[in-house]
Amino acid sequence: MNILDEFNTIAAVSTPFGTGGVGVIRVSGSRAFDILDKIFKGKTEVKNFKPSHFYHGVINDGKNVLDEVIVLPFFEPNSYTGENVFEVQCHGGINVVDSILDLILKNGARLAEKGEFTKRAFLNKKLDLAQAEAVADLIHSKTRDFVIPSSKNLKGALSVKIGEIKKGIVDVLSKIVAGIDFPEDVKEPEYEYLIEEFKKSINEIDKILANAKSSNIMRQGITVSIAGKPNVGKSSLFNALLNHQRAIVTEIAGTTRDVIKETLDLGIPVTLVDTAGIRSDNEIDRVEQIGIEYSKQTIDGSDCVIFVYDATQGILKEDKQILDLIPEDKLILCANKSDIAPDNTAGGISISAKNGAGIEELKNLIKSKVCNINCDDMDYVTNIRQQNCLQRAREALSQALSAAEYRELQDLISIDVKSAVIALDELSGEVITDNVLNNIFDNFCIGK
Repeated sequence: MNILDEFNTIAAVSTPFGTGGVGVIRVSGSRAFDILDKIFKGKTEVKNFKPSHFYHGVINDGKNVLDEVIVLPFFEPNSYTGENVFEVQCHGGINVVDSILDLILKNGARLAEKGEFTKRAFLNKKLDLAQAEAVADLIHSKTRDFVIPSSKNLKGALSVKIGEIKKGIVDVLSKIVAGIDFPEDVKEPEYEYLIEEFKKSINEIDKILANAKSSNIMRQGITVSIAGKPNVGKSSLFNALLNHQRAIVTEIAGTTRDVIKETLDLGIPVTLVDTAGIRSDNEIDRVEQIGIEYSKQTIDGSDCVIFVYDATQGILKEDKQILDLIPEDKLILCANKSDIAPDNTAGGISISAKNGAGIEELKNLIKSKVCNINCDDMDYVTNIRQQNCLQRAREALSQALSAAEYRELQDLISIDVKSAVIALDELSGEVITDNVLNNIFDNFCIGK
């Protein structure tokens, strides 16, 4: 982006593309109200707009009225971006929204880039980088449960904690530097004090990193595949887990001939995969054979595999051949058709894809198999970038701790302590490169 573009007035549609009840167009920048004054006509003139009010009127291109609208003004610095901002709420037709946006652009705004509104909020210190990334998490949240910890981060939970950790480290660093720079006036801190403080900071970082795996799973999700030989009820189970008829179910062996995927919300985002039944049969055609190969590849790439067998038959030789393809740590064994075979002697969880028996138990088992997550207990969620910053801070503090235990020179110890502070500054955005910053906001949608 050209440096001059950073100060341009920007505009974008903030509601999803398509037909809807309401469309929202957001404009931010120094010329926002000048542009609005050219196109908006209402009982109140734009120059008389007040904060915390909304205004009714029409958008006019000079010849024709484009739409009847509501305008919400926000005045700097008390806006989302920290700049003058207004939002136009119009009717949600595609052509209506596009016509108003085009008119705004013709009158002096430019189209916003991905995440540019939130980027400006960060640059104008309305949000720190962790809070800005929480906005992206909320937008892209794949489950309702992930909204809870993401909202905590948006309110500053992670930022406050990082600030507390950094303050403790900076306090220690200040005492070390004072002892080095003014040896006649200030004594160097005791090594026992340094050891205690470094351990304390490392422990606080570890508490945040303890949720790293859960954070990544909540954000990215897991893949769960359903495997087994033909006609054991894989597609029926697939439909039962989704609670709607997605896969075709018949008594004909080999009905499922391709990999079918759907998203399932179990508190964690799950990509549920129905695979073709695996069998060795000279009569299977080329298409089914390809489907079987896809099934084997899907098993290898899944976080969890539900192996289904027919409870009325037990685990036969053909089942065992498929079981051998599934690693033990990924396996959930399911005995289907429990409604007609109530006595399960071959092992695993008893279910009936037909009447729904055992389905809720199976869902809970999937969650506990991969990662037992309770979002209410997650104080902080972190992304890969934040985790890398925390890991670097921890490694630097660990080196400082080791040096303090060996009573090394404190000016050498201070180097590692400074590295820890820099890593935490990168997490919050106090120290950040343009490449990292642009990469973060490129993951946003236009209009946010």
